[in-house]
Amino acid sequence: MFVQRTKVLQISLLAIFSAFVVELIFGFVSNSLALITDSIHALLDSVVTLVLLLAARMAIKPPDAEHTYGHGKIESLGGLIGGIAIFLIACFFIYESINRIQSPPPNVLPGMFAIIGGLYTIGIDIFRIILLRNSIKKIGGTTLKADFYHAFMDLGSTLVAIIGIVLVSYGLYHGDFVAALILGGLLAVLSVKLVYKTALDLTDIISPELVKNVRDIATSTQGVIGADSILMRRSGDTTFADVTISLRGDTSFDRAHEISSNVEKNIKNKIPNASITIHFEPNWEDVPLDAKILDIAKNVEGVKGVHNVSTHKTKGKTFSNLHVMVDREKNLSSAHKISEIIEQKIQDSIPEIEHATIHLEPFVTIPENFNLEDKETKEKIKTILEKYPEIKKIGRIVSLNFENILKIDIDCSFDKELSIEKVHDLTSEIEHIIREEIKNAVITIHPEPE
Repeated sequence: MFVQRTKVLQISLLAIFSAFVVELIFGFVSNSLALITDSIHALLDSVVTLVLLLAARMAIKPPDAEHTYGHGKIESLGGLIGGIAIFLIACFFIYESINRIQSPPPNVLPGMFAIIGGLYTIGIDIFRIILLRNSIKKIGGTTLKADFYHAFMDLGSTLVAIIGIVLVSYGLYHGDFVAALILGGLLAVLSVKLVYKTALDLTDIISPELVKNVRDIATSTQGVIGADSILMRRSGDTTFADVTISLRGDTSFDRAHEISSNVEKNIKNKIPNASITIHFEPNWEDVPLDAKILDIAKNVEGVKGVHNVSTHKTKGKTFSNLHVMVDREKNLSSAHKISEIIEQKIQDSIPEIEHATIHLEPFVTIPENFNLEDKETKEKIKTILEKYPEIKKIGRIVSLNFENILKIDIDCSFDKELSIEKVHDLTSEIEHIIREEIKNAVITIHPEPE
């Protein structure tokens, strides 16, 4: 597609440059200032088309070590230089037109020769308009659209020049100079607009509406709480955007990456030829306390795992309980220091937590292959549980064999009328008895109401 665009722009460039040469020669030969001025307009169009051609070619070239954003700014720089040059030429023709209007008629007046030069340019403009319009329908592209508009403007200016020449042939000597004056003013206005636009492009100006559009797209994407910093710039046809989004603090990394990809895709669907970079930051404002505590604890050095996080209020104060796993080879002193760090971080980050109770547990790595069926162990545990009338139903008993540790999970139902305190005492007692019976066991009892 990029190759097709460059070919179309090459044809357009050769066509309009030929019009410049023909008008300039015919203008000098026929002494038509209007035709010479219009040839400079054709030269401006040639410069613009050349810049667009370079931009289309540069779009194919990937960013390099010195141009990490690509080479699109060459388009703006070329337009700035070309615009300044054309403005100076336009000023000269305005000055020359005013002088000639005040001077006696020259010996040689524009005639049919000058009209032929103008008609050639009109034919070239019509050819370019048809070529560019058909190409835009097939392959699109902002560079082709820009050249299409310039072809229409060049057609209009050539018609003004021919009208001026025709007026001269009917005896209105000043018609050629008035036409040149009008075209000079038009050239000056167009060149100033080109200089202004390209100068703004070089300063990385961006439309506030475009920034707002990107922000709306980001915040409307599922999972995004808000869009904070949005930095945007243009380089040639490419729009670059660095977007920082806020996600719930307990969002997993995989989910955060998925949301970021969705934001990028949604923006690209709305803004063609965009290069998007998404940054995400955690937002803890509406996240439950349990999730905040879990995130704080698991990021403390030495913590291997966190589970059973809970919070409860009593007498207007909030307390937290959590189970923290550390390396089973650590001594009590080292493990206790980790729990102190966790507690301090929780209270610093969540002042409303009055106290955090941390249960330390040895961390064991689950091997790829382990024995789930340990019938002897299950029978021992079942025999112990059956001695307690408070246990109404014995559920799942899972024992996992590790290197020198047995991890046991037990589900059992208690009388629903028992108090929490009584259930806690019973489970602690049962865990102690099982540990006496089965050495090197890590036991977790999950009590449920009958």
